[in-house]
Amino acid sequence: QVQLMESGGGLVQPGGSLSLSCAASGSIFAIVAMGWYRQAPGQQRELVATINAGGGTNYADSVKGRFTISRDNAKNTVYLQMNSLKPEDTDLYYCNGRIYSSPTSWHDVWGQGTQVTVSS
Repeated sequence: QVQLMESGGGLVQPGGSLSLSCAASGSIFAIVAMGWYRQAPGQQRELVATINAGGGTNYADSVKGRFTISRDNAKNTVYLQMNSLKPEDTDLYYCNGRIYSSPTSWHDVWGQGTQVTVSS
């Protein structure tokens, strides 16, 4: 079984910064990609940023230039550095990973979510 554990959310003023981290643990053969999504109450979950095994990244237009996703393959951990935060970035942020537990068995795994609130 594979699990994702997020940390780093909280309350920050507009223009401030927060850093999120997400560590994968359990039976891990390989991690294909990891990413961050966010969801407001009553809304669909939306992509924030993803990073693949080779380091290739993809960002939502709304966060380009402000957020940076990175990963530490040795620690099976993905990070999200969020700068110049805006009130509209307030959401529950979820970590996601496409993770192989064996050469032929992969799983789409979600973390429990961490709240980010941007408010003065």
